[in-house]
Amino acid sequence: MVAAVLALSGAFPVLGEWVDRGWVSGALLTVEDSGGVRADASGEARVGGHFRIGSVTKTFVATVVLQLVDEGRVGLDDPVDRYVDGVPNGARTTVRQVLNHTSGLYDYAHEQGWSTNRWRGAERFRGYRPEELLAVAAAREPYFEPGEGWHYSNTNYVVAGMLVERVTGRPYGDEVRTRVLRPLGLDHTTVPGHRPGLPHPHARGYTTVDGRLVDATLMNPSLDWAAGEMISTADDLTRFLDALLGGRLLSAASLAAMRETVDTGTVFAYGLGLQRFDLPCGRSVWGHGGELIGYLTYATRGDDGRVAALSYNPVGEGVPGEDLIGLFASVHC
Repeated sequence: MVAAVLALSGAFPVLGEWVDRGWVSGALLTVEDSGGVRADASGEARVGGHFRIGSVTKTFVATVVLQLVDEGRVGLDDPVDRYVDGVPNGARTTVRQVLNHTSGLYDYAHEQGWSTNRWRGAERFRGYRPEELLAVAAAREPYFEPGEGWHYSNTNYVVAGMLVERVTGRPYGDEVRTRVLRPLGLDHTTVPGHRPGLPHPHARGYTTVDGRLVDATLMNPSLDWAAGEMISTADDLTRFLDALLGGRLLSAASLAAMRETVDTGTVFAYGLGLQRFDLPCGRSVWGHGGELIGYLTYATRGDDGRVAALSYNPVGEGVPGEDLIGLFASVHC
C-alpha cells in the first residue's frame, strides 16, 4: 500500500482522553488506508516510537511456519513430534493444532513467576532457554486431548519456534528477519533475545507493586521467546499485516488456512497465529493483540485494506474493554 503520511497531533483525541483519565501513561495509534496514513500519540508515547508487541510475535512466527509449509518442509497435519522432541502428546498433536491453540498444551506462563505480564522483581533480568519453558509445561497435565478444545497457551508458540529452528537449523529470530523483516523493510522491528532495553524513542511501561507505580520497562524477554518477545513500531506492524493479509508473504492456500478459525468462547475467533475480531457494526478485522508488562498492543486489518496499530501503556485498571472496542469500531466501521 502506497500512501501519504499525515502525522497529525490531535488526529485521535481519544488517546489524550485516555491519558487525562489516568488509564494510560502513553498511547499511540497509526491508521492507514488508500487515503493515506494518520498517526497520533499522547502522554509519554511518540509517533514512530518503539514498543513491546507481546503476542503479536505469534503472527510473525506462524507466518514463518506457513512459509515452511509452502516450501514442503513442514506439513500442517503432521504430528509435531516429527519436528520437536518432548512435547506432551506430540505423536497425536498436529502442527495445525499447535498454531491454533487446540493442542491442549499447558501454558507454562500460568506457573507462579513464569509470566512476563507479572512483576518479577530482579528475576525479570534472568535469561531462559526454550527447553526450560517446554519442560515447565510438560510437567503439568494438558488441558485436554489434542483437538478436543481450545485454550490459549504460550507453550504452543515455544514449540512453534523450536520447530522453525529444527527444520531450518537457524535461530527462529534469524528466520523472521530473513523471511519477513528484511523483505518488507521493517527496519524498526527486532527480535531482542536477552537484551533488556528498547530502541529509542520509546514510552516507558509501568506496573503497580504494593500500591505504588513501578517502572517495568527493562526486562529480559526470553521468558516469552517466540511466544511474545518482539519489539516493533506502529508503522512496521501496519506494513506487516498489510503484506501478510494482502497475500504477499504466503501462498493463497496457506493464507486461507491461516484464516480458518476455531471458536474460542471469547471476543475473538482464532486461526493460525491470527485473531478475528467481530466488531459491533458487523465488520470483522484480522490481526493479533499482545501484552507484556507495561505494554499493550493491537494490530488489525480489515478486508477493505485499512490497517491500524495501537500501543498503549496501561496504569491502574487500564482502558475499559468497551472503550477499546469503541476505538476500533470508529477506525474500521
